[in-house]
Amino acid sequence: MDLTRVDPRLREATRRTPSLDLENPVVRFLAGNLSRLMRGTAVDGVERRVERIGASRVRVYTPETPTGAALLWIHGGGLVLGAAAMDDVLCGETARQLGIAVVSVDYRLAPRHPFPAALDDGHDAWEWLVRNAAALGVDAGRIAVGGQSAGGGLAANLVQRLHDEGAQVAAQWLFCPMLDDRTAADRAHDAEGHLVWNNRSNLVGWSSYLGDRVGAAELPRYAAAARREDLSGLPPTWIYTSDIELFFAEDTAYASRLRDAGVDVTLDVVSGAPHGFEGWAADSEPATELLKRARTWLGSRLGSGR
Repeated sequence: MDLTRVDPRLREATRRTPSLDLENPVVRFLAGNLSRLMRGTAVDGVERRVERIGASRVRVYTPETPTGAALLWIHGGGLVLGAAAMDDVLCGETARQLGIAVVSVDYRLAPRHPFPAALDDGHDAWEWLVRNAAALGVDAGRIAVGGQSAGGGLAANLVQRLHDEGAQVAAQWLFCPMLDDRTAADRAHDAEGHLVWNNRSNLVGWSSYLGDRVGAAELPRYAAAARREDLSGLPPTWIYTSDIELFFAEDTAYASRLRDAGVDVTLDVVSGAPHGFEGWAADSEPATELLKRARTWLGSRLGSGR
C-alpha cells in the first residue's frame, strides 16, 4: 500500500514500524516466545499487580480514586504474539483517567494453544473479576469488556458467550477488532498489501487458532464473532476501525449488523491510519484524539467519566 494514503501525521511512525514475516515459522516462534519477555511500564497513580488465574495470568490496575466500575481488557497480537504487559500504559491511563479497575488478560497464544484456549482464559478472567468485585471496590453490574485487534475479536466473542450465559456486560469496547476468519480465507486481499497487518499475516493468525477450519461453512460457537447470526441483546458497543486497514470491511459490517439488531453502536472510523496505530504511534495527534473519544464513551457507559 502506498504511504500517500496514510495520514501525514502518521507516516514517519509507519515507516519505522517493523514488519514481521509471520509466514516464517522461525519468526513466528521467536515472536510468540519473546512476547512473554516484554517489560511493563508503571503509570503514576495506579497500582499494578499480577494474579494467576487458571492456565493464565491477569494484570490488575487499581486507581487511587476508584468509581466502582471496571474493564476486562484483552491485548492484540494476531492470536499468535503479544502480552498483557504491552498495554500497561493504555490500561493504566484508562484506569487513572476514568477511575476504573482494569483487568488485562495474559491469555495463551496459538498455535501452541488453539481455540478455545484464549477465549477460555478471557472467560476465567471475567469470572475472577466478578467473584472479586467487592474486594476490588467494583460494582459487578458496571463491568465492560474490551480489546484491540485479535484481542478485540476475542472480546467480542467473550461478550457473546457471556450474553448467552446470562451474564450482565455493561459495554463492549472494540479497537480495530479481528472479527471474521473469512477475510483471511479470501486471498484476493493479499495483493492489497495492507500496512502493519496484511492478509498473509492474518491467515497465519487465524490458521494458528482454528487450524484448517478457516473460511469453513461452519465454525464452533464463539470462534469468530462475525459468524454469529443473532446479535440482538448484546451490550452498547463502541468500535473503531480505519478506512485503509484490512479489517475495515468486517468491522463496519459488524457495527451495521449490531445496529440493525437494535444494539446501541458508536462506530468511529479513523481516516488514513494503519492497523493498531494507537499502540505503536500512541503519542501522535490522531492516537491521542482517538483515545480521548474512546475513553469519553467508555466513561459515559460506566458512569465513571471525569
